[in-house]
Amino acid sequence: MSRLPIIEPDTAQGSAAELLAAVQKALGVTPNMTKVMANSPAVLKAYLEFSGALGGGSLPIGIREAIALVVAQENSCDYCLSAHTYIATNLAGVSESEAHRARHAESADAKTDAVLKLAAALVRTHGGVEEGDIKAAREAGLSDAEITEVIGNVSLNVFTNYLNKAADVAIDWPVVSHLS
Repeated sequence: MSRLPIIEPDTAQGSAAELLAAVQKALGVTPNMTKVMANSPAVLKAYLEFSGALGGGSLPIGIREAIALVVAQENSCDYCLSAHTYIATNLAGVSESEAHRARHAESADAKTDAVLKLAAALVRTHGGVEEGDIKAAREAGLSDAEITEVIGNVSLNVFTNYLNKAADVAIDWPVVSHLS
């Protein structure tokens, strides 16, 4: 049971109702995470706008999902690990083996591997990465724009990890545990 109310779309009011309807239209489902965010329409709106803006960046969806996986693994967030494993493997074209490797900051693709190493370093150091972390990303071919987007994607996913863990949001995806 969630520690914060789950706002159902059919009982939501005002801007919360409008935002949840937009989520349903875009995804075909309304995940529990967004229903909890609807307790504050400002939070749900901020999440949707930040996520949408990053979706229009230079990192492809498969890499963004891989970042979400390593961040969820690092933060032990089973809600996000479950959601992003499903999205990565069913919608973003990431193989199950690559999704599993992403959780551990590894990829067969050198550039994706560098992205994941940087993302893991950002989480582990709370953003205080070393010059060598940025240098390694550049040497693997990441542009400054891509490095900036990695930081943005890590930030977005840390937010959702913290929200889901603090609120103890019920997992409404096929369950994946950070312990597996």
